[in-house]
Amino acid sequence: MSERYTSTAKALHWLMAVLFFGLLALGFYMQDLPLSPEKLKLYSWHKWAGVTAFLLVWVRLFWRLTHRPPALPASMPRALQFAAHTGHFLLYALMFAIPLSGWLMSSAKGFQTVWFGVLPIPDLLSKNKELGDLLQTVHMSLNLLFAVTIVGHVGAALKHHFIDKDDILTRMLPVHSREN
Repeated sequence: MSERYTSTAKALHWLMAVLFFGLLALGFYMQDLPLSPEKLKLYSWHKWAGVTAFLLVWVRLFWRLTHRPPALPASMPRALQFAAHTGHFLLYALMFAIPLSGWLMSSAKGFQTVWFGVLPIPDLLSKNKELGDLLQTVHMSLNLLFAVTIVGHVGAALKHHFIDKDDILTRMLPVHSREN
């Protein structure tokens, strides 16, 4: 098994990190804006990026299943290995659940997504205000959990780098002295 992530894994990781950070920032920003053409435009962009993220997470999962990631350091306690695997599982689960909950919410609220203004994405649910409101709460809650999980993920990577002084962080950096 390789000691490094593949260039493709790194590219997908950082592309999706930027995409999800942008989605979270835009989502939190636009939620309290008054109804306006600007807000509707931002919602469209958010939905387009969400569909893109949903598609990319399938690519990323396929890549991860066909290209095993490097093993965690043998010196890492089993409890921390379990926590790392659980954290990664939660990140992947949320990367699927959040766009799906947004799609369901848009469907239930009666706002079809038209990807990049060109490709209509089919609604998954019939219009239902109460369900749409519930799904909005679910979508927001999942995003808050995602933000907390990301903070934990980044914190763990920094701990490995600055305290444990291992290569957990550097093997995922876009530029590294040794590639696969």
